Amino acid sequence: MTRERERIARARRIVAYLKKAYPAPKTELFYTTPFQLVVAVMLSAQCTDKAVNKVTATLFKKYKTPAHFRDADAHTFERELAAIPFFRNKARHIRACARIVADEHKGVVPRNPLLLQNMPGIGYKTAHVIVGELYEEWGGIPTDTHVKRFARKFDLTTHTDLKKISHDLEALVPKKNWKYVNNGLVLYGRYVCKAHKHDCAEHPLTKLWPPAGARWPRA
Repeated sequence: MTRERERIARARRIVAYLKKAYPAPKTELFYTTPFQLVVAVMLSAQCTDKAVNKVTATLFKKYKTPAHFRDADAHTFERELAAIPFFRNKARHIRACARIVADEHKGVVPRNPLLLQNMPGIGYKTAHVIVGELYEEWGGIPTDTHVKRFARKFDLTTHTDLKKISHDLEALVPKKNWKYVNNGLVLYGRYVCKAHKHDCAEHPLTKLWPPAGARWPRA
C-alpha cells in the first residue's frame, strides 16, 4: 500500500472515531448572536477559548450586533480587549468587519467563506469555522493548533502552513465528514491527548496508529 493510501485509510479511521466520540461537535466559544461568534473566533487566534470567554462574558453584554461593534469607540474597545493577545490589531479588524457586515450585508454574516476571507483579519480557518458553526456548511477543514498537531502526529501531512494542512486533510477525508475534523480534534486535544509530551499509548487514536505515541510535533 502506498503512503498516500495508508494516509487515507488512517484518516478515515480517525474520523470514524471522532464521529462516534463527538457526534455533534460545536465550538466552546460563548456567543448569542451570529456576529458575536465572528468576534469570538477572531479573538481566539493565538489565544485559548477560556481566555476569550472570560473577556466576552462582559463584552457581549454591551455589543451584540454588527452595528454595535462598528460604532464602538476605538480606544474604549481596545481597552476592553486588552487581556487578549494582539488586541489592538484584533480590535481594528473586528470594527472593520462589523462595518462591512452592517453596511454591505444588512447586518447578516455572509455564509460564503470567500466573502468572509475578503474581510480584515479573517483567513481560511476563521471563515470556515464561522460558516460551519452558523450555517452547518463545511466547505473546508479549519486548521488550528490542535488540528495541526494531530495532522502531523498521525503523519497526515508534512506541512506546517495551516492552509496547506487543511487542503491535505480535505484530500484525505470525504467532504461529508469534514465537519467532524476541527471540533473533534480540538475537543480530543483539549481533554484527552494534550500537547505536552506524555504516554498516550492507551489513548483511543494512538491505538489506531501506535507510531503516533512517539511523535510529538510542535504545535
